[in-house]
Amino acid sequence: MPTLNKICAYLSNQGFPYEIIVVDDGSTDDTLQMVRNFASSEENVVILVNGQNSGKGYSVKKGMLSARGEYVFFTDADLSTPIEEIEKCLPYLKNGYDVVIGSRSLPESDITIHQPWYREKMGKIFNSMVNMVLVKGIIDTQCGFKGFKKEVVKTVFSRCGIDGFSFDVEALYLSRKFNFKIKEIPIRWENSALSKVNPVRHSLQMFRDLFRIKIKDLKGCYR
Repeated sequence: MPTLNKICAYLSNQGFPYEIIVVDDGSTDDTLQMVRNFASSEENVVILVNGQNSGKGYSVKKGMLSARGEYVFFTDADLSTPIEEIEKCLPYLKNGYDVVIGSRSLPESDITIHQPWYREKMGKIFNSMVNMVLVKGIIDTQCGFKGFKKEVVKTVFSRCGIDGFSFDVEALYLSRKFNFKIKEIPIRWENSALSKVNPVRHSLQMFRDLFRIKIKDLKGCYR
């Protein structure tokens, strides 16, 4: 389990308490058993299991709401953003910001391996739509590396209902709605060939979700 080895090796040397929450989203291979074997010798690893595949948004929400720490981060399992990037985020959370999000699109961002050109283009179009419809002023809403204060997690993720890949947008929209202070920072990032995002099917779903979020708010679903 290279990902868990890297995260544990890093966090165990930082001098603060931590927990690592792994959410298994109904995997059908030997992933869950491998994580259980790893966790048997690592007391800081917590495993949550979905009975069936329920989506990335559902899984992240489940993990975030079960977290006990003062600061709560989620990251992609492929560590496209190295876990060491937490060091850039914590000072902001400790000094006035409620949410810190990694960005691949700032001038100082370090992209070591780019996505295919068509995915980068579609990402820019999607973020333009997000800025027009829901969340203004955030350049990259979809980078899978974000940190929240504990009280923000409870307020935001308890209200999230998007189970798919647009959950990031919903979380940021709610953070803004409840007047939490958001900081977008440049991070180091590399594309993973193992990504499960379908550039056509998931993109269409994500565009629909933008309007679902807006309609839900107009109906008072986020009170």
